Amino acid sequence: MNIQIGKDDMAETRNKKSPLADRMRPKNLDEFLGQEEVIGKGKMLRQAIEADTVPSLIFWGPPGSGKTTLAHIIANRTKAEFIRISAVTSGLKDLREIIRVAKTNKIEDKRTILFIDEIHRWNKNQQDALLPQIEDGTITLIGATTENPSFEVINALLSRSRVFVLHRLSDENLAEIIRTAIKDKEKGLGRQRIKAENSVIDLLAAMSDGDARTALNILEYLSSLSPGPSPSQERGDKKITKEMIKEAFQKSHLMYDKGGEEHYNIISALHKAMRGSDVNAALYWLARMLEGGEEPLYIARRLVRFASEDIGLANSRALEQAVAAYQACHFIGMPECNVILAQAVVYLAKCKKSNALYMAIKKAGQDVKDKGNLAVPLHIRNAPTKLMKGLGYGQGYKYSPDHDYKEKQEYLPDELKGKKYIK
Repeated sequence: MNIQIGKDDMAETRNKKSPLADRMRPKNLDEFLGQEEVIGKGKMLRQAIEADTVPSLIFWGPPGSGKTTLAHIIANRTKAEFIRISAVTSGLKDLREIIRVAKTNKIEDKRTILFIDEIHRWNKNQQDALLPQIEDGTITLIGATTENPSFEVINALLSRSRVFVLHRLSDENLAEIIRTAIKDKEKGLGRQRIKAENSVIDLLAAMSDGDARTALNILEYLSSLSPGPSPSQERGDKKITKEMIKEAFQKSHLMYDKGGEEHYNIISALHKAMRGSDVNAALYWLARMLEGGEEPLYIARRLVRFASEDIGLANSRALEQAVAAYQACHFIGMPECNVILAQAVVYLAKCKKSNALYMAIKKAGQDVKDKGNLAVPLHIRNAPTKLMKGLGYGQGYKYSPDHDYKEKQEYLPDELKGKKYIK
């Protein structure tokens, strides 16, 4: 069984052996930094936690933003039976045991709170199994997820839960967390006499990209490597430098999941920046995608679409530029094609814009859906056989070159006669 029941009775033992990020986890709301819009003074969730009346919740936010920490705080605060599981290692067998415990608690007039870490990892059947227990109050659910719950959590669970969005922690919050860990002699690194200048702490905070766990893990790693006092010294400081931090990170920790929500958020940002003719913003979002490892041909395909959707006939050369960029990216790949994509992005962003083509095909498509298969007018039908000619196919058709392309003739079905999709 991968189940933890009750409060954290082994906290003291665990604090001596567990990673720094776990040891420094806040035990109450007063120690918690960030997320003021969710648990600040007077906020609904804070009041519910303090009154021990927490409803079913889903915490959605990036790694290291405090989702699991809030669950721990609730566990320490509540009088309910608090059960923790991870969706990665637990399944229906574990859930059945939890439901058995929860039903017993309900008979004894005791609440049961179930915390599921990474709830997006559970499939539909596993999530469905929770519904009756939440519906009748046998279980209060707290789920934590880094993925958009609109896509990863079934609607029935969402409708029975309050979703709270947690954001990446600010650099200021992270810097304060790092300083606390350096000074704390009980849970932190205070006994190691770590020395780090403010600029070093600020760099570590910035490179941690809003993730407190990353910041503390890197800090702990560096503390184990940084040189202490020389053999001739009785005491001294362990110094952490900017160079050590940069080396410890080694590569970018940019949040960019090519298969997840952030993928679509950033391509949307690139598209909208180009549409708004903001060259600098467009280049930034392009760089975010490239540095995050996005396939350059995917970006190039989106640029081809943009050239017709948002520029169209306002500058017919835009499509040529976009297609050329796609071909060039196909020829040479990354990293050399980054400047080619940059050229296309800047060109498209600077172009005069028109969505007339996009709106026109959208309106025409809607008429097709609404009115079905309208008949092709007889006079513009092809008539390759005698029978078809006898039925009137092609009769009365005016051949445009014979009329200097100035003939007056209807080409739309009768039901759409005179319809204008584009000027």
